[in-house]
Amino acid sequence: MSILKNLMNSNDDERLIIEIKAYQKKIIGNKEEEPVWEKKWLTIEEAAAYSGIGRTKLRELSNKAGCPFAIWMGNKIHIVRERLDKYIEKQFRI
Repeated sequence: MSILKNLMNSNDDERLIIEIKAYQKKIIGNKEEEPVWEKKWLTIEEAAAYSGIGRTKLRELSNKAGCPFAIWMGNKIHIVRERLDKYIEKQFRI
């Protein structure tokens, strides 16, 4: 928070904008670098890389009724990583 206080006390608007953008980049950059195995929600691409299951197969599985690891939000599929792990553990063959 001290960074924000310093920014708010700055009188130079241009400098303030540059520092805010740098601070945003720092925060957002750290968020994007979160390892896949620590994320709660995965995209199809992330889930494929994480599990070793192909994107097409993951889409096929997620389109089936009662798929335990896929949640649809609008037209986008979100994979719940922990549920995917449990699903894989129970399967003999995918």
